[in-house]
Amino acid sequence: METATAPEQAPPPEQPTGAPRGKARPGDRIFLGLSKGSGITLLVIMAAIAAFLSYRTVLAISKDEANFLTTFEWNPAGDPPVFGIAVLAFGTIVSSVIAMVLAVPVAIGIALFISHFAPRRLAGPIAYLVDLLAAVPSIIYGLWGVVFLVPYLDGLNKWLDEYLGWTYIFERTSEGAARNLFTVGILLAIMILPIITNVTREVFLQSPKMHEEAALALGATRWEVIRMAVLPFGRSGIISASMLGLGRALGETMAVAVVLSPSFVLSGHLLDPGGGTFAQNIAAKFNEADEFGRDALIASGLVLFAITLLVNGAARAIIARRKEYSGANA
Repeated sequence: METATAPEQAPPPEQPTGAPRGKARPGDRIFLGLSKGSGITLLVIMAAIAAFLSYRTVLAISKDEANFLTTFEWNPAGDPPVFGIAVLAFGTIVSSVIAMVLAVPVAIGIALFISHFAPRRLAGPIAYLVDLLAAVPSIIYGLWGVVFLVPYLDGLNKWLDEYLGWTYIFERTSEGAARNLFTVGILLAIMILPIITNVTREVFLQSPKMHEEAALALGATRWEVIRMAVLPFGRSGIISASMLGLGRALGETMAVAVVLSPSFVLSGHLLDPGGGTFAQNIAAKFNEADEFGRDALIASGLVLFAITLLVNGAARAIIARRKEYSGANA
């Protein structure tokens, strides 16, 4: 009776000639050092900005005779000095939300059309036009808004007041040009549309073709393929693109300063002239402000800085929770 013999083990692979095992190449060490240095430099710059803003904010708030977070007035040169960010925070958030509500669905639709529906000869020129919109300076958007958008939105404002005025939000209680937060939101939506569209389009183009072909083989329609294969894969990319657009909407300065008629009256009527944002207020008042007034403006800038960090942090948290369901690792 023959006994079974153990299979012969393959000889270990030969070590590649060159650098000794366990010793990194000089190029790798240099690249690693540069990468770490870049990350540390970024953190140092962010910490320095936060420290500077915090220091000047403490100087301003220590002399403020009102509540910095809830006051509806901005008069740091008064006696006593009074200033607050309630109106600015409201205007910044409301105009950015309007922009996101209008821009994100349109951007997703354009990105889907370019990546999955348009013929190749048509997709290229459309993508090029969208890229050109991103290159237009913000001051040009502002001039276009005040010359073209504001006059032509007056009719829309009257229509919204007539048919949706019962919602309070679209009730128009004062006459005047359409230089309000609603107009600013529309202008910001046009400005952030190219950013969201470009990033979302690139994400959709990276969706796994095997998933799409498998869905088509099972009899799915074009929309079902988009809904089951493309959108789940691109969900985290859509969120990232939206946060990039939101970051620009929160910090937009010149276009808002040209279009908006600023006031420190807090009103939930979006069609009434007035309102204000952090960036617009800083741009409008920085040159005429004294040392203490600039400290007050820097204090408002710190609040905008904190809001931006919170938005980015929330986006990162959402992406981290959703990435395992995106299909990217399938």
